Amino acid sequence: MYIMNEYRNPENIDARRRLVKAYKSEKPRLLARLRAVGRSLEEAEDLVHDVYAETMERLPLLSGIRNLPAWINSLFKRRLIDAWRHERVRTASGETDVAEETLREIIAGAGLNPLDGYVRDCLMDALNDALHALPAEQRKVVEAQVFGGLSFREIAEATGESIDTLTARKRYALRNLSRALRHWIEA
Repeated sequence: MYIMNEYRNPENIDARRRLVKAYKSEKPRLLARLRAVGRSLEEAEDLVHDVYAETMERLPLLSGIRNLPAWINSLFKRRLIDAWRHERVRTASGETDVAEETLREIIAGAGLNPLDGYVRDCLMDALNDALHALPAEQRKVVEAQVFGGLSFREIAEATGESIDTLTARKRYALRNLSRALRHWIEA
């Protein structure tokens, strides 16, 4: 009941209108900035959406902000720096993403024919075994994102876990899957 009354407040209605206007005017510029630094369209849209969702959570504070687009840009810049730092930590720790292209490179590097059904089946079995060997919390995050197509925000809303916790779980899961696949290649 409190939440509904909070959104009906005239100041919040005005703040919401200002936010929608800022979103429409700034979104293309923010997406272009992210694409210029090498982010995929999906990553860029997720980051922009996260910034606006966070801003929407602070709706009552927006009435005191004169230049909303500038404020959103500063929030966006902090998020971008956080993402960059996170990537540096991942790279420094040796973590890699196990993408389809990576799997193809591993198979080709091992001298195996990726069209060989046997190799593909063995690889899928190894990946499936590695996925089932993950701790349940890590496995659920990976399955929700990869097979369920859910974003971290959607998973957080469904589970009640924080987004930071979920991203850490996925990071650990990918590290473990990467190790398991390296072991499979070396075996």
